[in-house]
Amino acid sequence: MAEEKTVRRILHFKFTMPTAEAAQLLKMLKTSKPYSTIFGEVNVRFLQNADDRAKILQIMEYDAPESIEANRQSLASDPRVQAYLQVWRTMAPNVEVDVYQELEG
Repeated sequence: MAEEKTVRRILHFKFTMPTAEAAQLLKMLKTSKPYSTIFGEVNVRFLQNADDRAKILQIMEYDAPESIEANRQSLASDPRVQAYLQVWRTMAPNVEVDVYQELEG
């Protein structure tokens, strides 16, 4: 059986915390960690704006099966994805999510 092709996706979750307190963020990260595995093997990074410490950027990189990526609405409605986003919305109600792909030259 042939292995399904995948496509690399990079998600950016941009949000502003109510305060610049990093301890609150770290506690939330520990709580949300199980949800990040819904995408399979994923590389996650968190960046804090050096000038406005309440602004946070989460970067998730993962390889999605082409069959799932072809129907992103189906993935977005997955209860696990919704639960993951709900964790963010409890901390930062106005989370902004962008999906990127690599440019091939």
